[in-house]
Amino acid sequence: MSDVVTAAVAALKEKLAGGFDGKAKFLIEGEGAVIIDGADVREGDDDADVTLIADADTFQAMLAGDLNPTAAFMAGKLTVDGDMGLAMQLGAALS
Repeated sequence: MSDVVTAAVAALKEKLAGGFDGKAKFLIEGEGAVIIDGADVREGDDDADVTLIADADTFQAMLAGDLNPTAAFMAGKLTVDGDMGLAMQLGAALS
C-alpha cells in the first residue's frame, strides 16, 4: 500500500466517523484506491456506487480542506463516475 493511500484511509476514517450511506471509491492516480463502504474505510479496488478519480496532489488538498471537492470537479481536477448524489454527499462530508 502506498503512503498516500495509507494516509488517505486514516484521514477518511476520521472525517467519516459517523459512516457514509453508500459505497464509494477514491481512485488516486498512480497510488491506488480507497473504498468507503458504510463505516468501513480501507484500501481496495472493489466496484462502488460512485468512483471519484483525482491525482494525489488534488486528493491530498481535498482531505486537508485546502480544496473544495466541488471546485476540484468544476476545474476538471476531479472526475466522477456513477451516482452524482453520493458524490455530492461525500464532498459535503469532506468539506
